Amino acid sequence: MGEELTQDVFVRTWEKLPQFRGDSAFSTWLHRLAVNVVLNARKTEGTRASRTDENDVGDERWDVAGHAPMHIERMDLQEAIARLPAGARKVFVLHDVEGFKHEEIAELCGITSGGSKAQLHRARLLLREALER
Repeated sequence: MGEELTQDVFVRTWEKLPQFRGDSAFSTWLHRLAVNVVLNARKTEGTRASRTDENDVGDERWDVAGHAPMHIERMDLQEAIARLPAGARKVFVLHDVEGFKHEEIAELCGITSGGSKAQLHRARLLLREALER
C-alpha cells in the first residue's frame, strides 16, 4: 500500500508541477500534495469499506480509547471546522492542515502574521468548545 501511494505521489507531482506558483516553499507544496494523495486514498478506501460492511457493526474502526467509531469523530471534526468563522477556518486549514507558516498565511490572506496567529488561536478554542459538547 505504501509503495503504491509513493508511486501515486510521484505521478501526481509530475502532473501538478506546472501548477506550482512558488507562493510557498516547494517542500510545503510537495508535503501538501503527498498528504492529499494519502487522504484521498484513505477516503476512497473508507467509502468502499462502508459500502461493503454497512450492516457489520463488529467491523467498525474504533478510536484508541474505544469510545466511538473513528468515522463519527472525523465527521464531528469536519462539521466543527465547517462551522468556524470564515477567517478562522481559512487560517486553521492553511496552518494546521496544509502546513503553511504564519508569514505565508499572512501573505496569502492579506493579514499580518499576528492576525494569523490570533485567528488560529480563536479557531482552536472554538473547535475545542464544539468538540467537547
